[in-house]
Amino acid sequence: MPAEGKSDLERIGLFSEMGYVTIGDKYVSQYMRPFNEAASKNRQMLPGGSKTLSALQEGYFEPQFVRIFDGEAYSNPVQLRRRYRLAEAKKNLGKAFLPSNGDKLPCGKGTYYGTIGGPFTYFSAQLKARERYIPPGKNFYTNPGKKGTGYGYANLTIGEQYPHEADGYELEKLIAKKAREEHKRLVKGGPFKINLYPQDYFDVNPYFNDKPLPPVKKPPPEKPIAPPFIPSSPAKKVSLSYSYWKQRMNIQIFLVKSFACST
Repeated sequence: MPAEGKSDLERIGLFSEMGYVTIGDKYVSQYMRPFNEAASKNRQMLPGGSKTLSALQEGYFEPQFVRIFDGEAYSNPVQLRRRYRLAEAKKNLGKAFLPSNGDKLPCGKGTYYGTIGGPFTYFSAQLKARERYIPPGKNFYTNPGKKGTGYGYANLTIGEQYPHEADGYELEKLIAKKAREEHKRLVKGGPFKINLYPQDYFDVNPYFNDKPLPPVKKPPPEKPIAPPFIPSSPAKKVSLSYSYWKQRMNIQIFLVKSFACST
């Protein structure tokens, strides 16, 4: 295989299989690809730029304004509106109606002031005429009415007063108590118990003991503690008199003299 150029296998094409990914063209990066290559070759058409819509003729291809329809009549919308207003004004027979004294404002709710027809009798709040009301007669009285509702007071009803009958506060409990006492009176003995009744090997109460308890030991008598000594009166302060200071000065003089003699 030569160092440069194609090999025999590449030139002749024997023993080679076409690739499935590419056709063999070289890869060109997207940054190196030319954009609009025709714009950079040969001469280019340079127009004068875009023109905005205006009242001038330079934005059109014709040198003068040409009508689309040949022989079309010219119409002015302002003139047409003016003619319409004049034609409508001729229909008026006279001047506009103006009231003599202006509009009347209402002076309250429900008033007919300022209206054309005036008030209506159908909407009046006055009642219709009717016969005089005669109340029915009262019931006869055998005795003047007594004040109060009668609850909790005696001799306020028409008939006789009900007799008082005592009612026990706990009547059911009293009846049940009497029934139990009567039942106990009829019972001759206690419940029947046989000796073969099965019992547990151990007592139910583990702290149960048939032996009597020993006598309670009395605690030793406590030795009374002597109360602390409390003086009858507080300590007295010693006042330093003139004799004390004089004696102290004599001692100091004696010490000074003895020190001088020793030296």
